[in-house]
Amino acid sequence: MDELEGFQRRHLRSLAHPLRPVVMIGKEGLTEAVLAKTDRELVAHELIKVRFLDWKDEKREILAQMAEKLLAELVGVVGHVGILFRQNREPKKRRIRVPARPRSPVATSGGSGR
Repeated sequence: MDELEGFQRRHLRSLAHPLRPVVMIGKEGLTEAVLAKTDRELVAHELIKVRFLDWKDEKREILAQMAEKLLAELVGVVGHVGILFRQNREPKKRRIRVPARPRSPVATSGGSGR
């Protein structure tokens, strides 16, 4: 998948809103166990939240490392929670549809409509 565009990130953030974090980054930071857990969750759900209990000042760098190592996309960061997305390699197993292009704005006629 190519790098996500802004409207695609916005769509994924809206889908992630009701989700609960499934991966926690604690005092140990980014470990192989955390990466393995994140990989499993991305396979199962495609779109996940990662909560930072510690390492909060380095969250953007850690999330970028996670995305790079796991071939995922960093969708966004809200507070101490990051959102990661990785589309399933098998089209039949994909749960999330990423829009191809933004919806076109509603055409407005310049007249009064009468």
